[in-house]
Amino acid sequence: MARSSDELIETDVERYLEQQQRKTLLRFIMCGSVDDGKSTLIGRLLYESHLVFDDHLSALETDSKRIGTQGDELDLALLVDGLAAEREQGITIDVAYRFFATEARKFIVADAPGHEQYTRNMITGASTADLAVVLVDARKGILTQTRRHTYLLSLIGVHKIVLAVNKLDLVGYSPETFDRVDAEYREFAKEIGITDVVSIPVSALRGDNVTRSSDNTPWYTGPSLIGGGVRGSLQRPPSFSPMVSSSRASRGVAR
Repeated sequence: MARSSDELIETDVERYLEQQQRKTLLRFIMCGSVDDGKSTLIGRLLYESHLVFDDHLSALETDSKRIGTQGDELDLALLVDGLAAEREQGITIDVAYRFFATEARKFIVADAPGHEQYTRNMITGASTADLAVVLVDARKGILTQTRRHTYLLSLIGVHKIVLAVNKLDLVGYSPETFDRVDAEYREFAKEIGITDVVSIPVSALRGDNVTRSSDNTPWYTGPSLIGGGVRGSLQRPPSFSPMVSSSRASRGVAR
């Protein structure tokens, strides 16, 4: 049986490095409107990929109590918001690049600012992306900045979209809310020529459907964001014909 990366790095460093070199590197951008949860989602990816070292975790606990926005819980967004101004204001200003890996692939994700005045920074991050994860706050639905980012992605040539309908925990994991946001986004995306959309219900704060499927969404039978949504979409070469899902069961991409 193949050993996991964690086990391999402890017993055979050379083999571990060789394994890492064989993995393909894939880039994607996390974008959407302000406060949709982009930094929190990336922080969740880093945390669940075991890329937060003990000293960083200790610092995160301290910072979460001092300037965090999640009460007594860890504020995972602070793992990404590195500028002092970002931490103090609770917003993303510059594009932050973060690396993480699964057993199958390596990823570089760009966290794009959601504020309108920093839109040009989002374009910088999207210029090297193979795919975009567009976040939408389930409570607010599709906003002007959601449409603006999607339109700019189409102009740049990023036509593979994973729609992450975030904060499902705040609407009681409602399938009706998810379906409404999904339908509205697909209608707009189709108008600007984007038809390759994979939609996934998530809660970045709680971890639902981020790296593994969640029991809180039994009505959703597709894969998690990294378990198949991003990874599956990025497995397809650029010439791959678009696949548009027609049911919740097919809104993820098979592993």
